Amino acid sequence: MKKTVLAAAVLLLAACSPKTSVTSPDGRIAVRFAVDADGVPSYAVDVDGKPFLEPSTLGLQAEGVNLESGFALKSSRVDSHRETWHQPWGENKEVEDNHRELALKLKNDAGVGLEVVFRVFDDGFGFRYAYAVPGADTLRINGERTQFAFAADADTWSIPGDFNSYEHLYRKMRLSELRDANTPLTLKFSDGLYAAVHEAALVDFPEMVLRQEDGLSFRSALAPLKQVRRGRRGPAAASSPAPTGDLVAVVPGTFQTPWRTVQIAHSAVGLINSSLILNLNEPCALADVSWIKPMKYIGVWWSLHLGTESWGGEGHGATTENAMRYIDFAAANNIQGVLFEGWNDAWHNSDAMPDFDFTSPAPDYDVAKVAAYAREKGIYLITHNETGGNYLRFEDQLERTLDWDASLGIHAMKTGYAGGGLSGGAPRHSQTGVRHFQKVVEEAAERQIMVDGHEVIKETGLRRTWPNFMTRECVRGMEYNGWGPGNPPSHTVILPYTRLLSGPVDYTPGVFDIKYTCVQGKPQLRTWGRPSSDFSEHTTLAKQMANWVILYSPMQMACDLLENYEGHPAFQFFRDFDADCDASEALQGEVGEWISVVRRAGDRFFLGASTDETGRSFDQPLTFLRPGVRYTATIYGDAADAHWDTNPTAYEITTRTVTCEDTLNLRLAPGGGAAVTFLPE
Repeated sequence: MKKTVLAAAVLLLAACSPKTSVTSPDGRIAVRFAVDADGVPSYAVDVDGKPFLEPSTLGLQAEGVNLESGFALKSSRVDSHRETWHQPWGENKEVEDNHRELALKLKNDAGVGLEVVFRVFDDGFGFRYAYAVPGADTLRINGERTQFAFAADADTWSIPGDFNSYEHLYRKMRLSELRDANTPLTLKFSDGLYAAVHEAALVDFPEMVLRQEDGLSFRSALAPLKQVRRGRRGPAAASSPAPTGDLVAVVPGTFQTPWRTVQIAHSAVGLINSSLILNLNEPCALADVSWIKPMKYIGVWWSLHLGTESWGGEGHGATTENAMRYIDFAAANNIQGVLFEGWNDAWHNSDAMPDFDFTSPAPDYDVAKVAAYAREKGIYLITHNETGGNYLRFEDQLERTLDWDASLGIHAMKTGYAGGGLSGGAPRHSQTGVRHFQKVVEEAAERQIMVDGHEVIKETGLRRTWPNFMTRECVRGMEYNGWGPGNPPSHTVILPYTRLLSGPVDYTPGVFDIKYTCVQGKPQLRTWGRPSSDFSEHTTLAKQMANWVILYSPMQMACDLLENYEGHPAFQFFRDFDADCDASEALQGEVGEWISVVRRAGDRFFLGASTDETGRSFDQPLTFLRPGVRYTATIYGDAADAHWDTNPTAYEITTRTVTCEDTLNLRLAPGGGAAVTFLPE
């Protein structure tokens, strides 16, 4: 009898004890939570029954209050959630959210309440903190204790975590040799598992980078509120994450952090096809999204980097006459937008970074006339507001500037923050920067203005909540090919597995004059970095077309000079291409080696494939096409003798009739690619 009562008591106690583990809906990912003898929370993760993350600490650090230890678990709950939601634009307009959630409530000796929430999907997991500090109006956060203690070494692809710029080439190195990394940090393990560490829903908080603690263990490091330099001057001193103790954020006494995320897949393209980052963001905050329109665009931009035109002064590119020519070309070629950099009167010469008045056009740019002509032709005029990092000056003029744009019928804006950091010594990726960029997007939304942000904070899925934030640079993009040796052929087949995991990229692809013959014999209008005949794009022409599909952006640019497109047979691909896709799938590929991607817009499909320095041939099944429909496939591919260095502009256009039962064999030249349209017959 006593044994029966004791057994019943044990069962009752077990039933009443807070749950501390949760698995993904398919059961392959398991997360376990624990609190040690000192009250320090931690978590561990298994994938397919094998350790993925060893026990890793959780928590934040703050001045004058304990946010990291002395905690006891008070209660928990496990829920399941499944829904399909829709977005006005995106790689996929229909997104499935299927996850299980473990929410744990804790309290420590100081009365601090902490809720840790895990959401586990079939393609990874995310977790966030919510703190409540009794009697505190504000808290001064000076660090984060989140660990990622990996159970095995891996190959990684990353850029440095310098809190200031994402414009680096990606490094491939062993996880055990990595010292710091911005996110997404992409990993490939020896057993064929792939993963990517990032964050989601970054609002009113500094960005997170990863910093090696010991061996395979990494800790979150947060961007400081002020630039920190110790020991030596110059950029190198600011390249490492801030040491513990620097003030990183000022938050209310009750607050929650962004999500810390880990995407997990059994193939490299599985990471790309994940919707985890979007699913961890809040639903759309806008009642009306009918005015938000994806677009293809052209503009006065590449000529400025080549030095054949200038932002201001001699050779000014953004003139009224030039603007009319670009608008006419867009209207005649199924292109929806035009961009004019250098329209502002403050650009007196191309080497200066002046203080701008964002409603003062240059004397030779009649903005009212240009805007009216664009409206008449049905073309979006994209204004460019470069700040030079002086965000305070921009904020002072922000509402007046956006009202002025709206009064002219301008509903698309590109922003820029060139130079190091922000005014006042704030790192660009600090809480200060995050707040500023969010303010710009929200004020723009009030006036139905779409935003293309350059030199801004990395994407963390907030496009779900604020879909007028269309695209961001946050990458070493096309302009680096106009200043010097440029980006290697592998660069654009690394980006889909790294930078693009966070969201759209305004890489500005589409150069057809790959050897820069257009600059020969023309005067140089600036003193820095003009390409010579020794430089090229490190790509074939076919790869440039493929990048319009591969490097996803709902605002996709054809960046070259108009004279390089006029009459060019291959430009038909961009005319046919639709930036407003309905569904996407990464089909095949390996990180840094090659990739094949398809996107559907209505009843048409567009495929892009590209490779690194190694030429390759592969079979692509067309199972993504709709059953019972015959398609005309137009293939813009590398010619037999094409090569990124020796013969980059050699291409061929072929057509054939296909169905979903067929397979295409695509041959990619070294540094090459292929772009294919599938139009239903």
